[in-house]
Amino acid sequence: MLRGHDLLQVQEPVAYGGSGLNYAQAAAITRRIARGDTSIAHLIGYHYAQTRIAPLFGTPEQAAEQSRRNAEGKLFWGGVQNPRGGSDIVLTRDGDGFRLNGRRSFASGASLGGQLSVTATYDGELVFVSLPAGREGFRALEDWDNIGQRLTDSGGVVFDNVRVERSEILGDDPLTGRTPSPYQTLVTPHWQLAFVNFYIGTAEGAFEEALDWTRLYAAPWETSGVEQATDDAYILQAVGELQSEIRAAALLADRAGQSLQAALDIGPSLTAEQRAEAAIAIYEAKYLTTKVSLAVASRLFEIQGARATTSVYGFDRHWRNLRTHTVHDPVAYKAREVGDWTLNRRAPEFSLYR
Repeated sequence: MLRGHDLLQVQEPVAYGGSGLNYAQAAAITRRIARGDTSIAHLIGYHYAQTRIAPLFGTPEQAAEQSRRNAEGKLFWGGVQNPRGGSDIVLTRDGDGFRLNGRRSFASGASLGGQLSVTATYDGELVFVSLPAGREGFRALEDWDNIGQRLTDSGGVVFDNVRVERSEILGDDPLTGRTPSPYQTLVTPHWQLAFVNFYIGTAEGAFEEALDWTRLYAAPWETSGVEQATDDAYILQAVGELQSEIRAAALLADRAGQSLQAALDIGPSLTAEQRAEAAIAIYEAKYLTTKVSLAVASRLFEIQGARATTSVYGFDRHWRNLRTHTVHDPVAYKAREVGDWTLNRRAPEFSLYR
């Protein structure tokens, strides 16, 4: 579906066959898709972020070649990242190439992708690898059985002596002893902005679905004094509160996208302070969209009433999807990072979580 509608290559240059959109514009597509299906938005949001790793960490030649291949082949990217920085996937030298060994418990879209973005450790340091998903020795465990995001197939994967060519490891030699620049560390805000957009997009879609159902099927409470649920004062109050919260969170998400794009547009000369400002804008939005989307997914039933809890309607899927992903990294730490920057001007220290 995503390939058929030419959504996979939207960030690639028009000259290669893409649409030439920037990352903030791609994130808006993620939000729009989330209004209909959070799992698909999860997959496309990760895909958009994975394809931006080569421009950050690769050589100009690697970035251009990957961009051309993405556009021409309409490649879908799965991700095998370890944000905690452990050594569960290790890259070692083997003759004129390398070997990849290890496993990950969660890998969104890795079993579905034609191309994989992998983080690994090489001599104890982080490296980014881009390789075809069909490479011998790579195996998806097909063990994803969580309460939400069920279509993302985010289960475990194994790399068993997988061959990796030098050209598939992003960056120049040497592979170790380098400190990522502030511009390169924008890799993490890319992922976090994707999360922001599929959270608020899910809330927007769930809310509209609940309103449509309420107009058609909800019954007024016996002491409400009205004939239609749509005239119930407490339902109207709940609708007004949720609409206001959704609108505020969406505006903050828009600002987050603009902040990241402004930082990306500066390019490699980006300063540490500019990186911090962009990251904090996204983490502010991450905090609010998490809080608002979970509240919306739960409070919909206050608007709809008990009848809406019937399993045939599936309204619980919104909360299950959001709850599954919003514990991806505890949002309390995002609030702490915002607070530390606001009060002490201490920037978040780079990791694949921040």
